[in-house]
Amino acid sequence: MKMLGIVLIVLGLAGLIFQGVTYTTRETKLQIGDLKVTQPVEKTLPIPAIAGGLALAAGVALVVADSRKGS
Repeated sequence: MKMLGIVLIVLGLAGLIFQGVTYTTRETKLQIGDLKVTQPVEKTLPIPAIAGGLALAAGVALVVADSRKGS
């Protein structure tokens, strides 16, 4: 349970710091027969701050609960 808490803390912090994931895809702009013209397009998948905050809080809660259980 402690390991899951640590993973959630790391993911929550990453979500709060980066606030999104950027990736590049290639989109076809023109196609005539076998000739294809593509262009790289950069897209961003936003991560809401509330999701990062909730993951961080849940991770802290799991780590604290596990440390109290072990005592």
